[in-house]
Amino acid sequence: MIRLAVITTHPIQYYAPVFKLLNQRQQVEIKVFYTLGKIANEIDPGFGQKVNWDIPILEGYSYEFVTNTSKKPGSDHFNGIINPDLLTSLENFNPSALLIYGWSYYSHLKSLRYFKGKVSVIFRGDSTLLDKQGLIKSILRHVFLKWVYGHVDYALYNGTNNKAYFKKYGMKDKQLIFAPHAIDNERFAEQRSAEVEALRSGLNIQESDILLLFAGKLEPKKSPTLLLKAFSTLNNPKVHLLFVGDGELKETIVKDSSSMKNVHFIGFTNQADMPIIYQSCDLFCLPSQGPGETWGLAVNEAMACSKAILVSDKVGCAVDLVEPGYNGLLFKSGDINDLSEKLKNLTSSKHLLKTYGSNSSEHIQNWNFLEIAKAIETVCFAVGDNSPS
Repeated sequence: MIRLAVITTHPIQYYAPVFKLLNQRQQVEIKVFYTLGKIANEIDPGFGQKVNWDIPILEGYSYEFVTNTSKKPGSDHFNGIINPDLLTSLENFNPSALLIYGWSYYSHLKSLRYFKGKVSVIFRGDSTLLDKQGLIKSILRHVFLKWVYGHVDYALYNGTNNKAYFKKYGMKDKQLIFAPHAIDNERFAEQRSAEVEALRSGLNIQESDILLLFAGKLEPKKSPTLLLKAFSTLNNPKVHLLFVGDGELKETIVKDSSSMKNVHFIGFTNQADMPIIYQSCDLFCLPSQGPGETWGLAVNEAMACSKAILVSDKVGCAVDLVEPGYNGLLFKSGDINDLSEKLKNLTSSKHLLKTYGSNSSEHIQNWNFLEIAKAIETVCFAVGDNSPS
């Protein structure tokens, strides 16, 4: 059996179920090496508070927390992950293949380089070409990234924009395997009707009213202030806007909406209750301007809950998940007029939103954990047939 070593920073609610599924399917032997170290209740700088996920993410698969000796541990900078014992731990496992999530940490890049030519190196990252860069920076980045991906035998791409990124930096079609970005569709789709009714009632939102939802970190790259400004142009008491989450822009948004009775706030909400949040809305909006909105898994979550979608063209998943006139609309990032127009269009008919929501649910079905697991197994089977390039 192929022995697959996985290197990733820390337990994540979108990755752990895939590791568990791989272990259950018994097509490969998997062990996950967490490189950030065993840090419980870590402060999330985006939410501005300690975050301890309330769904199990360390069950059903083999893992090891590798000691991190960084003077400033963190997954937000290159020297935040330094693991002197990582290579030894990996060699003790004796992998047939190595799957690395992200290269922009000292230990991850070191492992990428060390194992090149020894075992097949598989890479998973979600970068895109959506954010523009200056000419000189772009040239330097191109040279560097071609060197980085020269150490990779296969890459798992999550969608159209991610595939274009890998191809630009030297990877060939035969090296690229589609592994969709996914969430637990079944958990989000499970009906929570009583709790949904209680939430809407508590916010004084009638059944016939339309609820527009923003869920995520209230930070500049996601443009929640732009959404509030566009929403204010509707001037429709039958349409409500709900912000769910915390972040640096919350105080500004609360202040700017103080006179709007149909703007509501709920703070950071953990994973177990997020299906209630999504199911309570009629339309989900992710208005990001970037940089760095490489995908937007909140869109997957809203679609699994059968919701219409409105996203900007800077959201990485837009080209794959949102089809204008089928399950939602796109608008030009940063364009208040375009966003206002699209909002007015979508909130003009609750029936239209229900139709779009039904289409969302159908479209998202194949973007699931099983497809990711199968993609990883496909690469591992290829590893068994071919020595590293």
